[in-house]
Amino acid sequence: MKISDGNWLIQPGLTLTHPLQVFDVEVQGRELVVYAAPRDVRERTWQLDTPLFTLRFFSPQEGIIGVRITHFEGVADSGPHFPLNAEANHPVRLDNGDDYAEISSGSLSVRISKGEYWALDFLRDGVRITGSQVKNNGYVQDGTTGRNYLFERLDLGVGETVYGLGERFTALVRNGQTVETWNRDGGTSTEQAYKNIPFYLTNRGYGVLVNHPECVSFEIGSEKVSKVQFSVEGEHLEYFVIDGPTPKAVLDRYTRFTGRPALPPAWSFGLWLTTSFTTNYDEETVNSFIDGMAARNLPLHVFHFDCFWMKAFQWCDFEWDPATFPDPEGMLKRLKARGLKICVWINPYIGQKSPLFREGMEKGYLLKRPNGAVWQWDKWQPGLAIVDFTNPEASAWYAGHLKRLVAMGVDCFKTDFGERIPTDVVWHDGADPQKMHNHYAYLYNELVWNVLKETVGEEEAVLFARSASVGAQQFPVHWGGDCYANYESMAESLRGGLSIGLSGFGFWSHDIGGFENTAPAHVYKRWCAFGLLSSHSRLHGSKSYRVPWAYDDEACDVVRHFTELKCRLMPYLYRQSALARECGTPVMRAMMLEFPDDPACDYLDRQYMLGDALLVAPVFSEQGEVSFWLPEGRWTHLWHNDVLTGSRWYKQQHDFLSLPVYVRDNTLLALGANDQQPDYAWHEGTAFQLFNLDDGREALCEVPAADGSVLFTLRVNRTGNQLTVHSEGTATDWTLCLRNIPQVTGVDGATLAGSERGMVIAPTQGVSSFSITL
Repeated sequence: MKISDGNWLIQPGLTLTHPLQVFDVEVQGRELVVYAAPRDVRERTWQLDTPLFTLRFFSPQEGIIGVRITHFEGVADSGPHFPLNAEANHPVRLDNGDDYAEISSGSLSVRISKGEYWALDFLRDGVRITGSQVKNNGYVQDGTTGRNYLFERLDLGVGETVYGLGERFTALVRNGQTVETWNRDGGTSTEQAYKNIPFYLTNRGYGVLVNHPECVSFEIGSEKVSKVQFSVEGEHLEYFVIDGPTPKAVLDRYTRFTGRPALPPAWSFGLWLTTSFTTNYDEETVNSFIDGMAARNLPLHVFHFDCFWMKAFQWCDFEWDPATFPDPEGMLKRLKARGLKICVWINPYIGQKSPLFREGMEKGYLLKRPNGAVWQWDKWQPGLAIVDFTNPEASAWYAGHLKRLVAMGVDCFKTDFGERIPTDVVWHDGADPQKMHNHYAYLYNELVWNVLKETVGEEEAVLFARSASVGAQQFPVHWGGDCYANYESMAESLRGGLSIGLSGFGFWSHDIGGFENTAPAHVYKRWCAFGLLSSHSRLHGSKSYRVPWAYDDEACDVVRHFTELKCRLMPYLYRQSALARECGTPVMRAMMLEFPDDPACDYLDRQYMLGDALLVAPVFSEQGEVSFWLPEGRWTHLWHNDVLTGSRWYKQQHDFLSLPVYVRDNTLLALGANDQQPDYAWHEGTAFQLFNLDDGREALCEVPAADGSVLFTLRVNRTGNQLTVHSEGTATDWTLCLRNIPQVTGVDGATLAGSERGMVIAPTQGVSSFSITL
């Protein structure tokens, strides 16, 4: 909300009350409790007829400090709450001195001044990183609406940039933006978002989580250009400052606090193909797609049935439309016999024509209005109602239908929708409707995830989800929603993916080729390259099919080339995915996340790091022109030995089978031996490629097993012209290619052969260590 009217005034109708002076500080266990008055209360007569703020300072985990500002404490809290993981016994230091009170956790502390004027300072190792000064937080009374709010303004330093707040398609840097964290079905071309996360991080290496599932209003360097302001309606405001000191370390702490992303199964990283949305399809159509892919030697791994696998107007009834799929169980068996995994579309709504509607209404499974009637409207489906997932019996009922589909042969679900959740309702468990609007997405996806964990096992569970709230990163994968079939929408989709990655989500996808309309062939082909260099890759559209031959023959070549490349990259991609599970670092990374000390990376939103070693710059033009920034160091193109020096911009031209994909120096990259599927034995026939190893450096590569654990490790150390290679674990028939090394004078314990990309060395059987002389 807007509070100020310029620098001197406030908005009409508002009354502001600020904590201005500390009256008392108490140490209560592991917390500091500060009582602050809005005026000088040293005289007893001034202690009457005045508010008194209660501020609690505490640490739920090391390096995280919480602040709770309360006006009236008597307000009932009916939930829901974010799923936060507090740790009870980590070290906390408390200091209640004469001049200030301070609580410290790890390197982070917050200091509350006891002087004449209010000051709240967050410090890292004694150095201030942010905070708020006099009249920059407090209580707002809106005399026009009768509503009350709490707000905080945290300082931004010179050059400090803000990121995150969910999957947002506006500019990657949030400075200058107003953000309302209210889930909406707005598409990728608006300021609205499917996945609102009231968490931001900055390039100064700290993050802030506002602990409110309801709408949080952010003014990021906008109302006050050197502040991030956030406000919520009610009588309290709670937020957490999360230390880094790097952006990666912030995400590590944030996801440890709110939940780590699960590791999707390896097969989910392959190519997904769908029926599209409103197109006509039946089993014959599906088979024509799959046969067409096979006839053109196009690898395919997952087939998705969109909404019309069910009868029109009956979404959801979880029954295959007998007119188009008379033998669904047999069809699924036939598809799975061809090596495909199966995904089907669902949403959490029940249309009035669905046979399940009356059952849900009679048993109280559907969300109700205050007068006891089922909440309904005619958007999306006639008479649509919403399943009340706060009702355990309703959840079990919904889950039972999903389990039946899994038993039939379905492997995973596209959990669509979940954003348009009304507030003029009564929830089964009495939850606050304002807080449930966003949090519903968490309950919905958690339920489906738990069904898959129970039926196919956690190691095989994967979703394709659109809506989300805090903690939903635990249930991957998420995709970007409805985009248009043009370069502008392709670019805004990338911004959304980078933004959600900076909000704690490890895995993300998008509709290759655009969802709305039909792309020109050149857009489709450029988007295919981008899509198959994303964590997950799905061809999907609305009114037209997305099979590549519907565009032109070259589109088939593009899909084949980049699908095969992604399959070969799987040893690398899956290890990067395991790191997302272990420490919250997304697979697709904004450049500032990987290069926080390079100020040129702060605003880059048309390129990204795919893992820690590969830089990808999608092409957003028909002519193939692309500009990109290379950070400091040497960079080698992935599939030829073009070496470029970093710390500068480059402009290149690429055909449809190419784009800038550069490998940073000192990288040891694993390429698998199978280019037809993503799930195979990555440790057999692995081709390790070494890029520009500096003197005195070590390059390390870890090849994962199917569960993400490290199965094989290869290390290469360089001292002068000597390379020492050491392996640990299980691997067979692997080779090492020295990229950009034109000549090797000798090897000890291995054999040497030349190649067009560099010198290839194969270890002698049974040898775990060998040396190379350059």
